[in-house]
Amino acid sequence: MDYMKRALELAQEAFDDGEVPVGAVIVKKTTGEIVGEGRNRRESEKNALAHAEISAINEACRRLGGWRLPDCAIYVTLEPCPMCCGAIINSRIDDVYFGAYDAKSGSVESVQHMFNFPYNHKPNVYGGICEHECSEKLSKFFKYLRQKRKKG
Repeated sequence: MDYMKRALELAQEAFDDGEVPVGAVIVKKTTGEIVGEGRNRRESEKNALAHAEISAINEACRRLGGWRLPDCAIYVTLEPCPMCCGAIINSRIDDVYFGAYDAKSGSVESVQHMFNFPYNHKPNVYGGICEHECSEKLSKFFKYLRQKRKKG
């Protein structure tokens, strides 16, 4: 998928900056245009809110001129956490495509099924998109961190 490939490029940018490699892209479905992009920047911004999805949603809202993002899909390299699931629900994104599953904080299918709760919006969910590539990028990053710590 071209959109997930772009999300993977953004994840690589995060990796290169020493951030957990997560990238996100929001697409206007009727036009196929990318309207928002984001990558993890929690360390560089020293901000718990600087997740890839939040950044992409913020950019898409600014570009489209409203807080609702109907007719939009988000492609993200890692299963969204509870905060990002909440932002997806609140922005009314139609479809969520994610790559790697997150056994520690994934709130789409792994730890909890947030989109199954009786909220006012339920996006369509497609997990495991380019899962191997997404998981491999995360594994390489954490292996790199462990080696860096050993060297002191």
